[in-house]
Amino acid sequence: MEFSFENWENLPSLAEADARTLAETMRDILDAKKAKNAVVLHVTAKSDITDYLVLASANTATHVHALADELEFRMAQRGVTPLHADGRNARSWQVVDFGTVMVHIFDREAREFYNLDKLYRDTEELDAVSESERG
Repeated sequence: MEFSFENWENLPSLAEADARTLAETMRDILDAKKAKNAVVLHVTAKSDITDYLVLASANTATHVHALADELEFRMAQRGVTPLHADGRNARSWQVVDFGTVMVHIFDREAREFYNLDKLYRDTEELDAVSESERG
């Protein structure tokens, strides 16, 4: 999927967007910044703390931090700020909590070790759809 930040600041606010739209937009941001294997999982039936998980892998510790920073920056431009972020001092994993969407950014080894993909394997994985296709 091709995603561009051209005119990003002129896009409408997502402050009132539903959780699915937020999760898909977050995946698009991570994909555009070269995250690997970014997926959106609908976990409402298995989680009391969030509706969607976005999982993504980064190439290095620097990439983990760059992805988390870019995600926060781009979502703030659209009127959405995280409730909490954790792992800023960690090398292999950062979590950015937007309430209804929780984003986990791992290096490859941490993603394999924690294996959240397997833990939530029987949840719905949302296919990548561009923002223009969403309407």
